[in-house]
Amino acid sequence: MYNILICDDEKDIVSALSIYLSTENYKIFTANTGREALQVVENNDIHLILMDIMMPQMDGISATAKLRESSNIPIILLTAKSEDSDKILGLNIGADDYITKPFNPIEVMARVRSQLRRYTSLGGMAKKASHLVIGGIDLDDEAKTVTIDGEPVSLTPSEYNILKLLMENPGRVFSSTQIYEQIWNEDAYGSGSVVAVHIRHLREKIEINPSEPRYLKVVWGLGYKMEKEAKE
Repeated sequence: MYNILICDDEKDIVSALSIYLSTENYKIFTANTGREALQVVENNDIHLILMDIMMPQMDGISATAKLRESSNIPIILLTAKSEDSDKILGLNIGADDYITKPFNPIEVMARVRSQLRRYTSLGGMAKKASHLVIGGIDLDDEAKTVTIDGEPVSLTPSEYNILKLLMENPGRVFSSTQIYEQIWNEDAYGSGSVVAVHIRHLREKIEINPSEPRYLKVVWGLGYKMEKEAKE
């Protein structure tokens, strides 16, 4: 059984989401502020968080940033249509996805299942090598760890999956659409900015100088690729 935390200051939304997700036999935890969410995560084994952006005491952006200091739990932001800039900010600081209010219950369930699937299995249909090494990047898919020049790096599930996809296919160029469809398992309409944010955040973690990357390269007008051998 998976434990899901729903954090929103609107009790009707918390109640509705709890009902939807309970039909899948998830164990539900609730919070109404970012501070309460941090306390729930500290005291329980949470596998996924649905986090509202606009909340009192501590908003969803601040709570997500705090959680990312020590946890890679999948975080899906709940946003209003007017909060486009907050969506990008949330992805920048480590959120994995977002759902715009008013939401469709079917969409919520699909996105939750997708994030949980990646978080727990992080694998494709075909059996892939569990240990990938390119230059100083070492990805151990069994332990779900990444080190850069021997130093551990903390990645979100989406960042991890993008890195794994590119490392499994060194030298191959993937468009934003291809990356989005393989990582998020859904149609890639409007996905370019989402992928770009994750790529930028990933570069900041794996590159010594993100503006002059050794590993994760942009092929202008086409997409992204992982160099087969990092250039010094």
